[in-house]
Amino acid sequence: MWSPGPEILTVTQMSEVDRLATLSGVDNFTLMENAGRQVANEISKRWSIQKTTILCGPGNNGGDGYVVARHLQARGWPIEVVCIGDHSSAKADAAQMAKLWTGPKRSFDASEPIHGTLVVDAIFGAGLSRGLSPELIQLFEDIEMADIPVVAVDIPSGIHGDSAKFLDDAQPWSAKLTVTFYRQKPAHVLQPARQYCGEIALKDIGIADGMLQVLARELSAGEQSEWPCRENRGPRNYNELSPMAHKYQRGHCFVVSGPSTMTGAARLAGLAALRAGAGLVTILGKGEALPVLAAQLTSVMVRTISVSTPISAMLADKRITAVVVGPGNGVGPETHKNVTDILAAGIGAVLDADALTSFAAEPKSLFECLHANAVLTPHEGEFERLFPGVLKRSTNRIEAARAAAKQSGAVMVLKGADTVIATPDGHAVINTNAPADLATAGSGDVLAGIIGGLIAQGLSAFDAAKQGVFFHGKCGRLAGRGMIAEDLPDLLPHVMHRPEIK
Repeated sequence: MWSPGPEILTVTQMSEVDRLATLSGVDNFTLMENAGRQVANEISKRWSIQKTTILCGPGNNGGDGYVVARHLQARGWPIEVVCIGDHSSAKADAAQMAKLWTGPKRSFDASEPIHGTLVVDAIFGAGLSRGLSPELIQLFEDIEMADIPVVAVDIPSGIHGDSAKFLDDAQPWSAKLTVTFYRQKPAHVLQPARQYCGEIALKDIGIADGMLQVLARELSAGEQSEWPCRENRGPRNYNELSPMAHKYQRGHCFVVSGPSTMTGAARLAGLAALRAGAGLVTILGKGEALPVLAAQLTSVMVRTISVSTPISAMLADKRITAVVVGPGNGVGPETHKNVTDILAAGIGAVLDADALTSFAAEPKSLFECLHANAVLTPHEGEFERLFPGVLKRSTNRIEAARAAAKQSGAVMVLKGADTVIATPDGHAVINTNAPADLATAGSGDVLAGIIGGLIAQGLSAFDAAKQGVFFHGKCGRLAGRGMIAEDLPDLLPHVMHRPEIK
């Protein structure tokens, strides 16, 4: 049975897959017929028979719409097709689908209201290059005001499939359901577009999964940054422990603390690293911070940083396998030096918060120290300080994270509602399971600790970042509304072995 794959294809990549499928013997007419039938099936699963208006544009998206109309009408649905745009130059397959429709049809008139209680948007697809006209913006606004549910074919009209935004800053509108085909596009997984797609149904239309292998061979000769991004679905199987394992084999993670008034962030990270499976976790702090740390911790150890015992000396111990630095550390020369000393040791490192901002004045000095086993975890503000203008110049967050990873030489975790994890060589995944409840103080400190704890156990920086972000999202989903950062570490044991929590 066909199952939806995790690959996220750009508009250009999906067009190439369509072309390759046609060359393999699957004609576009058949693909269009299959797409329209799948949309009709998804509609029939969710709504009872009712008067439905299908908005058909002049391109292939409109051709899909005519197929939807035909299949719903055959099931007894009263259908009206509204033609939008110039259909005289429609492509052959779309024009043929229009001829096969023999039911009610009219041209779009902005002054005439929608007559149905359900609307199918088959106007424009993901490759739209211009914004909606004022008349169409008003149409969708009227539909929303009338509380009429909309089913979008491929993507809600007006959104570009790669940028994940409404073109020309048009007034956004929301579909109740979006039915797309073969593989998702960036707009299905990236905000803000993702929230306007409503429920997303990814369906098979007869394109073989092998087309991706052909596409990959074509892309391998080009830029690595063009490799398809993937949806982060977490580990297939979580590593089981050896019966003979002892704590040092499970790794020892250091977490660097800030001053006595800012130890909370390090404590959250330390607990998360321990709950993520590290065999030992030690929080390093200056003298005045130690009593505060010791009073609040039991399983996590504490140790003093001093002039006579700097971090660089501690890292000579080869049993130390990862370090988390930055949460609550304070911005300044001391944090700057701690980071450079940690990176010089060459072990796995997670740089968060103040560890990043301490290099805002001279990001290149950080990049010169970074290595492939380092992970940077900025939110957009911190990202902008290190990579000024990259987000604005990029088509989307996937492209921005890839560019930053390549520039820095480290694994990039660009945090947000749609966190993107990217490597310097162009691999990228996007996380879609994180609820808005995670937007709370300390949540990022927990994430840094989870990633650090996974690196400590021997995972690569990229695998640790992917799994850490995924588990973090699962914790947020399990905790739900009202959660605070302190809740998250204790939930890790529950979510790491429960695949039913997505």
